Amino acid sequence: MPNEDFPEYLDVDYSDGEGEEPEEYPTVNHKIEKAIEVTKTGLEEYENPVVMWTGGKDSTLTLYFVKEVADRFDLEVPPVVFIDHYQHFDELIDFVEHWADEWDLDVIWARNEDVGEIVEEQGLEPGDDIAIEDLSEHNQHHVREILEYEEDTFPFLLDTYVGNHLLKTVALNDAIEEHDVDGIISGIRWDEQESRADETFFSPRHDPDIYPPHDRIQTILQFAEADVWETFWNFVVPDTVEGYPDEGYVPQGQDDLPEGIEKEDVPVSPKYFAGFRSLGSEISTDKSAEEPAWLQDMENTTERAGRAQDKEDLMERLRDLGYM
Repeated sequence: MPNEDFPEYLDVDYSDGEGEEPEEYPTVNHKIEKAIEVTKTGLEEYENPVVMWTGGKDSTLTLYFVKEVADRFDLEVPPVVFIDHYQHFDELIDFVEHWADEWDLDVIWARNEDVGEIVEEQGLEPGDDIAIEDLSEHNQHHVREILEYEEDTFPFLLDTYVGNHLLKTVALNDAIEEHDVDGIISGIRWDEQESRADETFFSPRHDPDIYPPHDRIQTILQFAEADVWETFWNFVVPDTVEGYPDEGYVPQGQDDLPEGIEKEDVPVSPKYFAGFRSLGSEISTDKSAEEPAWLQDMENTTERAGRAQDKEDLMERLRDLGYM
């Protein structure tokens, strides 16, 4: 529930979206209208918002709405936060760096540098053990007091309770505190996971014992996976890629783009072209099929099946601690 101590300058409806489902926004245009409305409110109401950007389709769509709304209503594009958990695909880092430069974005690279330094100094590979006693006092507090983890070591793996919390959640919460963030514009969706199905468009995270108090501004809750791709190929790409057909064009294969357009020109991660539907860590994410993500059977297959970490009990616990 909202905390009365949270900044009084905010006037947002924390119940907006409560009990709703994607079907209540029957067309892509309805979904886009709601996304613009929520984005505009977020940019106007919060003094220090940021955009959570993973380089994936959902967060890039969210960023597109932020850029469009900022341009239309003469508002500032906030900084974007990219959580670098040290186990990304190289292509994803290249994608983020390229489009951050192309779109002149201010990027906050959120990293748990304590863990990163241990990995580098000890020459560790994913799966190698890290001793709890080697961690900083800050990280030991999270492991022992918050997670109540009792082992002497934990594996350097993103897809574990301790690894995910330290590499993602702690990195994010530290960035929120350092930059005095009051709102995170996030690209989660109702249909993506059961643990996200009850989220509202403005979601309070106000418990100071868990995370620096802030709100989540969740602009694309109402989109399903297929809606995201329809919006990309009919709105995002035509609006952002010079020479792309104004009426949109959906590629029917990895190399099927309009004449004169290369993959590097399109703000869609090359991993989606290669058959990945969801992007996690390099060592624990597999492609779902050979065809591009938007051509796969989205009705009868699971979007995140290629990701090892996505067990509902793990995600629910991590979200309780401040993850997205």
